[in-house]
Amino acid sequence: MNSIIKIQGLNCPNCAKTLEHQINRLDGVKNAKIDFMKSTLSFESKNESEAFSKIVTLTKELEPDVKLILENNEKQSNTKFWIDLAVLFVGIALAVVVVATKLPPVWFWICYVSSALLLGYKTYYKAFRLLIKGSINENLLLTISVIGAGILGEFMESLMVIALYSIGKVFEGLAVEKSRKSISQLTNLAPEYATVIANGKEYQVEPTSVVVGSIIIVKPGEKVPIDGKIISGSATIDTQSLTGESLPVTLAENDTILSGSIVLDGVLEIETTCEYSGSAVSRIMNLIEHAHEKKSKTETLISKITKWYTLGVICCAILTFGIVWAITSQIDTAVYRGLIFLVVSCPCAFAISVPLSYFSGIGNASRHGILIKGSNYLDALAKLDLVAFDKTGTLTTGEFVVESVKSLKTNLSENDIIYIASLGEQNSLHPLAKSIVAKNTKELVKVKSFKEIAGEGVYYSHNKNKYFVGRKSKEQKSTMVEVFENDVKIGEIYLADQIKTTSKEAISLLEKMDVKTALLSGDNNEIVEKVSNELGISECHSKLLPEDKFNWLKSQKENSKQMIGYVGDGINDSPSLTLADVGISMGIGGSPASIEASDVVLANDNPAKVASAIKISKFTNKIVWQNIIFSAITKLAFLALGTVGLTGMLAAVFADVGVTVIAILNSMRALAYSPIKKTNRCIKENHCNK
Repeated sequence: MNSIIKIQGLNCPNCAKTLEHQINRLDGVKNAKIDFMKSTLSFESKNESEAFSKIVTLTKELEPDVKLILENNEKQSNTKFWIDLAVLFVGIALAVVVVATKLPPVWFWICYVSSALLLGYKTYYKAFRLLIKGSINENLLLTISVIGAGILGEFMESLMVIALYSIGKVFEGLAVEKSRKSISQLTNLAPEYATVIANGKEYQVEPTSVVVGSIIIVKPGEKVPIDGKIISGSATIDTQSLTGESLPVTLAENDTILSGSIVLDGVLEIETTCEYSGSAVSRIMNLIEHAHEKKSKTETLISKITKWYTLGVICCAILTFGIVWAITSQIDTAVYRGLIFLVVSCPCAFAISVPLSYFSGIGNASRHGILIKGSNYLDALAKLDLVAFDKTGTLTTGEFVVESVKSLKTNLSENDIIYIASLGEQNSLHPLAKSIVAKNTKELVKVKSFKEIAGEGVYYSHNKNKYFVGRKSKEQKSTMVEVFENDVKIGEIYLADQIKTTSKEAISLLEKMDVKTALLSGDNNEIVEKVSNELGISECHSKLLPEDKFNWLKSQKENSKQMIGYVGDGINDSPSLTLADVGISMGIGGSPASIEASDVVLANDNPAKVASAIKISKFTNKIVWQNIIFSAITKLAFLALGTVGLTGMLAAVFADVGVTVIAILNSMRALAYSPIKKTNRCIKENHCNK
């Protein structure tokens, strides 16, 4: 049985790793996994209640402040926070008394011990419990440092180390929780209920219980719970949380509406077209929920290093002690500098800032309608050299419109040709037929002897004349429909797949970023070259079957060693999406197969989001390496200074907790970064405040 429970009060990544390791050692518990950023614990067991009881008991032993809960208890969490803060202030006040006043020996020791216990009792307790279970982490490093400094008579530094560490942990916890809440708000798409109309009455039910074909009603301020078709009403719709676009859209009867959208005004009656599990909001939430599972190489490496880091630090501290003692012959000095090494080397700055940066980057991307399935793909996006695009449905709308009409009979106008063609096409389900009928402005009547032949066209009779609408010519230079009257061609109708308004912007942005572009299409040469030239694409290839696209990508990867992205929307794009270093699919118009095969999903089918995804990935990658380099250089500098005696314990605490807090705050910049300059967005959307 798979189980998932909420964790409350766990703000230390190393503690999370240690707790996860210990839980996996319990009988009856398998594959326990703590998601630090989401504050969840998942595990497998045959007896859920028994396993949960064991996990709760173990957690109380190792992490007394951590609560495993089935429902949020915000009041309890806030109360506990203020109690802990009050205890911390009392400990600090006693520390000030110890440091700033001259007390009698008895009162000195009472105040000193009380302050040390109040400031760090949790740290000492965790260190002791984990040591018994054969596990060590940063809590042991701090405990050794505090006790060691006290033994050496460095009472002020002993108290300041644990005080600054505890204060830093409070700020660290607040920063982590702020980031968690910010990311949670970005991805909070799931509707709480669906209002179903049945037998003339309204019933609020769980979205998961609504069947296909149900009629639901959505009122102002409510989220659309399930994808559907509007059967009554019109309204202004906010789709920002779903697609990343801030400009509302107006939808009316017969329009398709996606779950996760918010109705701003009006009342809509919607006929559901899928179950909740297949709706847009469910697919998006599923992608976000599993994004943490595929980690980047950097994140995986940091995770592996921190697993053995603490033991290595203790060994290095002992080595430092030995070297200093051998050089100075002063054991007090050697112990003190070894303790500095322990404090400086705590791995929190690396262990939390790297995954937090990636998580913030993925959360930021989701806010802009870009769903990235893992930090490994976020990393890969930053390294793309070439992005290849499918044409139909990706750079074009996939919907044909009549571009021009040619009459070959002097007494017939262009409108007459459209009318004659529409008489037969009104009975056809072919996409081109619908486009021709949409162009007609006259009232249509029924025709006789209607017959449709797949791949050829429609035959019918009208006013004693026989007509054919379709394609007899072998020439394939454009999408053209021929109209015949009594076997004589009387007209030609030229149609074109419309290029998306954002496609040119997409190619332009990529070219400015020195990312090459290519167009891969199954369409004929003339059409593909026309689209390519209009958009400014570097190279194009036409008449490609799905396997041809796959082989082209494979050849590029083998011969040029380039990092390649592929953008597509159809089931036939799935092989190419899988082969590419980064597969990018359309979230609305894309097929389920292409969404499943891809690594990145564009929620609103806007190809310009590809450039935004790359910008976010590059910025996030920069943040990650800023944190790694800054933390490493700072720690190494303080280690060197501490080893030769130029810095003391207080500086060591800054090199640990101070660096961690700075790295966390820097990581959160990845959450706030905007890939589009505000001025450009305002010009494009024309809705900025005056």
